[in-house]
Amino acid sequence: MNKLLTLLFILLCSNGYADTRQHTLKINKDKHEYIEVSDSPNSSMSNIEKKVRQASVKVSRFGGGHGSGSVIDYKGMHLVLTAQHVTAEDIGTLYYVETDIESLLGVLIYADSINDIALLYLPTKFTNVEPMKYSPLDTVLEVGKQVLYSAYPSDHQLLSFRGRVAGYESLKGRGTQIILHTYGWFGCSGSVIYDPKGNIVGVLWGIDVEHYPGTQAVEDIIWVSPIKNFNIQEGLSVICSAIEENSKACR
Repeated sequence: MNKLLTLLFILLCSNGYADTRQHTLKINKDKHEYIEVSDSPNSSMSNIEKKVRQASVKVSRFGGGHGSGSVIDYKGMHLVLTAQHVTAEDIGTLYYVETDIESLLGVLIYADSINDIALLYLPTKFTNVEPMKYSPLDTVLEVGKQVLYSAYPSDHQLLSFRGRVAGYESLKGRGTQIILHTYGWFGCSGSVIYDPKGNIVGVLWGIDVEHYPGTQAVEDIIWVSPIKNFNIQEGLSVICSAIEENSKACR
């Protein structure tokens, strides 16, 4: 707890840091010509898809490696929901939380290795991110229902995806897991899956792997831990007892 309090004090006394970058992608048409295209979402995306994309972040370890996550607003407190294996270190560990133009430090306040869900606290709020309101589904989404998410797979910049619930699997100790038909790859772990209304379906924690013949990742079969397995008040217990006891989120 002392380590966490020290880190939070340091973070609260700083403003994080901003990294100003281009808002456009340069595409090489041939050896001599380039064109610039905006990576801003257009009218073909729903308002919820645009909001989900805008709230999505990269979660990076200091020693290298990254996953994805989503900035959420819970009663005025800004948090990052992600996967536990993306942040598989001690409570109080710091991580970079990044968009394409801004980077802040987040502190790990909750980690559930069984359900592979983690929560980061943001002492400093992003200037270019509008968090998603925390609205979790209390049931497992039905087969055939549409889902959406945005993430940072591999070395790519932010990408947005649509998909559907394809079925379920039951894992020992974890219970029912949601199987999606969409796209996922390394770096997508921790992505928050939403339904078209902006409700949280769950947290992406893996892609399917075929072991015969040979080992091969199946990038269109995606595993998701249902958000109903997560209790946000339990997730906030550390931060509430440390510095935020008077916050609305802790009442």
